[in-house]
Amino acid sequence: MTLSVDDSAGGSSAPPTGVSLCVPTSPHARAKRQIATLMEEVETLKQDKAIKHRKTTYYISQGRAIRRMVVLYSPIEDLVAENDRRCEDTDSDSSTEQDRLQRGYIELTKSLPWIHEKLATLDHEESEEMLRKLKRGADSARGDDTGTLKDLVASWVNIQCSPIPLVRTDDKHHRGFVNDACGKLLCPAEWRWEDPAVRAGIRDRTTSFIVSENSWPIFMYENYEADAKNLECGLMKSKLLIMGFKAIFTSPSSANEVDGDGDGADIIENCRRARRRSDQAKVKTCVASIIGMRKVTPRAIAYVACQIRFALSNITSWRTVDGDFDYQIFWNNIVDFFEDPPGPAARSRMNQLLEWWTRKVFGRNHRQDLTPDVVSKMSVSTLASQRQQMEDAIFDSD
Repeated sequence: MTLSVDDSAGGSSAPPTGVSLCVPTSPHARAKRQIATLMEEVETLKQDKAIKHRKTTYYISQGRAIRRMVVLYSPIEDLVAENDRRCEDTDSDSSTEQDRLQRGYIELTKSLPWIHEKLATLDHEESEEMLRKLKRGADSARGDDTGTLKDLVASWVNIQCSPIPLVRTDDKHHRGFVNDACGKLLCPAEWRWEDPAVRAGIRDRTTSFIVSENSWPIFMYENYEADAKNLECGLMKSKLLIMGFKAIFTSPSSANEVDGDGDGADIIENCRRARRRSDQAKVKTCVASIIGMRKVTPRAIAYVACQIRFALSNITSWRTVDGDFDYQIFWNNIVDFFEDPPGPAARSRMNQLLEWWTRKVFGRNHRQDLTPDVVSKMSVSTLASQRQQMEDAIFDSD
């Protein structure tokens, strides 16, 4: 008996080409499985989108501190590049601009403690995307502060200077040097606005009266008066500067509480006012609390000074240069005044000035100064040490 090929293979035969091997299933069941797969894909896309949105929101909100606390004009990339340069070339000398950038990077890591490690772990494209979002938040905060101070500064000038006519809160075209009250506050410290020749020269923009960032505006001085023989005296201590600082970093309503030096009476009265306000309305968390500010810093003062100067001027949109006045160099001058003093005596005066500022803004609380070294000298730590010494002495005697 002769066996066929199929019989010798056990009776099975290969399926004809083009014939499906599927096992029939219910169309309804197949549709359900397809829908479930699509739903999983949609859910994954939603999660990815939500994660991306949370990152964007986080970076934008974190970036709001950068213009206020770190740099007003320099790109964040310049700070990172300067730090990288110093890591790679430790022996080269640095210019004043490079030193300012490096101090800016240090301030950046203080304001955003996570950013140093983040820059080290993200790839180039992710880093660029993060920095773009941080810049977006930084510029948004600067714009918000500009809008806030536009109205407030006008009202403060009206109260403090009583100009006729009053400075309009909704219009900037009649500010600047065409307005006597604003002109006096913007006038360089080396000239007297009351002198008709000075007023005419500034308004006519003559070569003898060039208003630039190389002069300290009188609004930065205590009582809006400067001593030509000691131009440091009273500088950075004006009421307008402090009010602007508090309006941005604590709250617009707190800007009216600038009298006194943060002694007990001031704090008691301010607490009474705060209680009265809390009874009337819900109080928002202030910028200083959000960004963890406990002390006034030089770069925050420089930021506020630029905002006040812009609010007093008649330009309607934010820009780097206003006529002969360069805001970026003005900001640099203020930062260098604090951060780059000529010697230890000047540095001591700067530290005292910053301490004065912190008292004016935050009162006399010093919890942020309770370093481990300070705490180790206090009675709780001292007693713990004494008790341990007594225990050790008894153990040794036994």
